[in-house]
Amino acid sequence: MSQTSAALGRIQPSATLAMSARVNALKAEGVDVIGLSAGEPDFDTPDFVKEAGIAAIRNNLTRYTDVDGTADLKEAVAFKFKRDNGLVYKRSQISVNSGGKHTLFNALVATVDAGDEVIIPAPYWVSYPDIVNFAGGTPVFIEAPASQGYKITAAQLEAAITPRTKWIILNSPSNPSGAAYSADELRALGDVLLRHRHVLVMTDDMYEHVWYAPTPFATIAQVCPDLYERTLTVNGCSKAFSMTGWRIGFAGGPEWIIKAMGKLQSQSTSNPCSISQAAAVAALTGDQDFLEERNAAFRKRRDMVVAMLNDAPGLDCPTPEGAFYVYPDASGVIGKTTPKGQLIDSDEALIGYFLDEARVAAVHGAAFGLSPAFRISYATSEETLKKACTRIQEACAALR
Repeated sequence: MSQTSAALGRIQPSATLAMSARVNALKAEGVDVIGLSAGEPDFDTPDFVKEAGIAAIRNNLTRYTDVDGTADLKEAVAFKFKRDNGLVYKRSQISVNSGGKHTLFNALVATVDAGDEVIIPAPYWVSYPDIVNFAGGTPVFIEAPASQGYKITAAQLEAAITPRTKWIILNSPSNPSGAAYSADELRALGDVLLRHRHVLVMTDDMYEHVWYAPTPFATIAQVCPDLYERTLTVNGCSKAFSMTGWRIGFAGGPEWIIKAMGKLQSQSTSNPCSISQAAAVAALTGDQDFLEERNAAFRKRRDMVVAMLNDAPGLDCPTPEGAFYVYPDASGVIGKTTPKGQLIDSDEALIGYFLDEARVAAVHGAAFGLSPAFRISYATSEETLKKACTRIQEACAALR
């Protein structure tokens, strides 16, 4: 008899976190390895946000709060949704959680039963299918290759929907590809969803403010108002505000989903950290001007990384429209052999070669559901990125 639950057996450890742990272990051994696997901005939390957290401690805001967020933070989240997305939510339509992953977990575990299908475009963030599997549901993947800009089409969505479909998850800008749906592309998907009223829509907008496309960011409940009553709009403070360790995610959506998420949270984590909640109020309602400066830095890094990876023999790196990742197609190096005679027969083998020989850590595409490819985070200094990309170029050039 297994000592762990069947639900635990349905999931795998996060591939991105596993690679980050491996990089940390190598660095502890003194190895000169460049880690580009972590999805974490290298900028510090803004000072005004840190000061709000410090003030919360000094003012003794260190006790339990309401299970799914303070009234102040829910008002701040509502303010953010109205300001940035034109979406109006009451406090009863908002859930605050311990990070965006917790938000997604709560929503899926609270609503998915065995036999329910959840449509997930690939490439996808590594946690989506595992959370669905944990809940007992069935992930249904739609492949969106580089030739489609890593975005699904309306025809693909129509073909994937069945009577058992419970959710579709849309992530824009995307982790891992950086692909971003335009308002027109979202409307096309929305037209399909309007014909299938049993399907709920989950939008993961965590990278909303890391945006380079010429058109403004859009989310589906904004551009398809008729989907508002069955859309859960997920966001958080981690990426835009460099608050990954503060662990604040949130969502706006139908009251019945929010209530179900709160019920689950009441028996798991209870409230998010009270200090982090106070800091998040400042983040969401304070000066947003710093975002433009940070985006300019990310854009400059993106352009350099894309150019350098496209100069690596066998790699084809599309230019992402958001987030801080690139997702190069590695088809041109699969089947080649390393100087030591190892066959590169998969993107996982390629990433192992980069780590062992070039001392650069990335994450293989199979972990994101679309191969052969790999993900690199460019949320680090230009100097480090240039060094890493040079190593990748040399490693690719050495393949035969």
